[in-house]
Amino acid sequence: MQVHAPLMLALGGLLIGLLFGWTVYRTNFCVMGALSDIHNLSDWRRLRAWVLAVAVAMVAAQALRAFGVVPLERAMYLTPTLNWLGHALGGAIFGFGMVLAGGCPTRNLVRFGSGDLRSMVVLLVVAIAGFATLGGIIAPLRDAMEQATALNLRRAGLSSQSLGSIVSLSGISDAARLDLVLAFSFGALSLVYVFRDRAFAATRLHISSGIAVGLLVASAWALTGLTYDELATQPLPPVSLTFIRPLGDALEWLQRFTAIPWPTFGVASVAGVALGAWASALRRGRFRVLGFANTNDLKTNLSGAVLMGVGGALALGCTVGQGIAGLSTLAVGAVITTATIVWGGFQGLKYLERTLDV
Repeated sequence: MQVHAPLMLALGGLLIGLLFGWTVYRTNFCVMGALSDIHNLSDWRRLRAWVLAVAVAMVAAQALRAFGVVPLERAMYLTPTLNWLGHALGGAIFGFGMVLAGGCPTRNLVRFGSGDLRSMVVLLVVAIAGFATLGGIIAPLRDAMEQATALNLRRAGLSSQSLGSIVSLSGISDAARLDLVLAFSFGALSLVYVFRDRAFAATRLHISSGIAVGLLVASAWALTGLTYDELATQPLPPVSLTFIRPLGDALEWLQRFTAIPWPTFGVASVAGVALGAWASALRRGRFRVLGFANTNDLKTNLSGAVLMGVGGALALGCTVGQGIAGLSTLAVGAVITTATIVWGGFQGLKYLERTLDV
């Protein structure tokens, strides 16, 4: 399989993206929507769907690691350098921005697939702002902040930032086994939490969305783990679904196709999500071409897009990249990012509420 790794990654990314886009459009799975439901309606069902997705992805990812399918310790989330300020600040900025932009990059990819041209503009700006932060004009500032504040966990005897690695300092067991135990413990507690709510338990759509999203995130880990070649000149670490860096990579691939013939897993998954949403929208008769309502609508969406691009690059992920895939590795950075995305999202909702009241 490793001989044809680029082809397998491209086709697998496209297929997983298609299924993900179809699922998100069909079930209306949305983290920002979950926060909005809580803020405006006191409805926690979509949040429970998110928790279920995290639990499924976490248990599956750790099981794949235990069976040797994916070297999860190679993932970018588990580096022994904890950029706590980048995760916290980036998560808060991203969370605020996703509210202004009407959703995270995942939601905008799905909306674009269903005909919303506003989302196309948002995605282009997210890609540009993210690339500018990762390696462009904002990169020196980001790098200086990281160098000044990041914690080198190796000094504490840690090889990674996983929760199991931290607990292993007590001498109870090795980090990998503790990660597996923690994952199954979280999974069990999550099942109790989500299904104790009768409204959620009675909604098959939310249950299926959480399970499907979690399994698709785990499938991405499995695919990129199986194609991982440690002996390659430049080994590609295993990755899962995420939509900040891949949006920039997709923009670059479109411009440099002759030099980069095979799209990466991330680029292929971006295209797959939009195509999956498009197919689902067509099948349900809901494909509609939409544009910005007015200048203020344009300004609000563009502001949110810039904040998402910058914040997502600082935090190394989005609501899916850190809020599901990152959490499935039990990385401390993912926990920080997810918590601050939620906080930033609620602040964004309050800001919009005050703006509308004026």
